[in-house]
Amino acid sequence: MAKEKKARTPFNLKKEAKLLPGYIIIILWVVFTVVLLGWVICASFATTPDIFAGNALKFPTGLHFENYIKAWTTSNVSEFFMNSLVYSIISCVALIVICAPAAYVLSRFTFLGNKVIQTSFVSAMGTPVIMVILPLFGIISALGILNNVFANKIVLILLYIGINVPYTTVFLLTFFSNLSKTYEEAAAIDGCPPMKTFWKIMFPMAQSGLVTVTIFNFINIWNEYFISLIIANSNQTKPVAVGLYGMINSMKYTGDWAGMFAAVVIVFLPTFILYIFLSEKIIGGVTGGIKG
Repeated sequence: MAKEKKARTPFNLKKEAKLLPGYIIIILWVVFTVVLLGWVICASFATTPDIFAGNALKFPTGLHFENYIKAWTTSNVSEFFMNSLVYSIISCVALIVICAPAAYVLSRFTFLGNKVIQTSFVSAMGTPVIMVILPLFGIISALGILNNVFANKIVLILLYIGINVPYTTVFLLTFFSNLSKTYEEAAAIDGCPPMKTFWKIMFPMAQSGLVTVTIFNFINIWNEYFISLIIANSNQTKPVAVGLYGMINSMKYTGDWAGMFAAVVIVFLPTFILYIFLSEKIIGGVTGGIKG
């Protein structure tokens, strides 16, 4: 059966004119972002003298792909990249495993303390990180964990998980609240226990919300700077944000700006790829997903 064509809304000049300032702001923001990113990408293929001469967009000496090889191999970008990748993937998986069942229970079951727990999560989202990390740093330092590379990485992962639990739980709680209860009722009639119903039925149905919050968490952890600046004290544990900051500081001695721009592009690629391939999931998750 052919799909029915949706009736087009007639063009309303007055309505569109009211939206014109918003369109202008969005267009200016998009143009600024595209120009800025385009210049950084072009500079990553140029040489440092070309960049300072203002010829980064002209490529007078050709494309220099060796900037990426040099940044990856000699500037510790590969080590920073892999550290951030490990931190982000493990933390995101753990957050889903912990927060999805918690959000489901809070959204579906009424019990003593339910509202208090939800309010606590919302309040925790407004707590500044500096209030938490400095006391924790004192404890970690006293335990001597900072001198152990493996323990240092574990601590960073646990901190990333703990700090993102409130946001992830609240996001998924809202999403699960919008899912229809008819599937759970049908599962209960068939004798399916609540937790099995969650993992077999409700968890797959919440896919768009899970993907959306995972992408947001991945980006937050990938770009996180303050916690890792305090906790990570060696190149073996530093993520990309702190690693790039160290590269920028070293520019006064090395002067390899082309290599630095290549490193910036390498660090930017994972989040860019996520947005490109999962943009529909993000939009679906933010707008509330499936409503009952």
